Amino acid sequence: MEKGKIARLTDRGFGFIAREGEEKDLFFHSNELVGVEFNDLKEGDEVEFEVGESEKGPNATKVSLVS
Repeated sequence: MEKGKIARLTDRGFGFIAREGEEKDLFFHSNELVGVEFNDLKEGDEVEFEVGESEKGPNATKVSLVS
C-alpha cells in the first residue's frame, strides 16, 4: 500500500491524491473508497491506497483513511 494526501476533491464523486516524489496527482473515484464515505474526506487527509491501471492511466484503488 502507498500513502498520500488528498490534494483535491470535486463535487462529482472523485478526487486526486498527492504522492511524495511524484509530480502528477493520482485520480481516484468514490467507488474505490474503503471504510470511509466520500463526503467525509477533506483536502489534506492522509490516505492509503493501491495503484491500478485504467484506460486513462494510473489511478488509486482501495483508498482508505490513515488513522
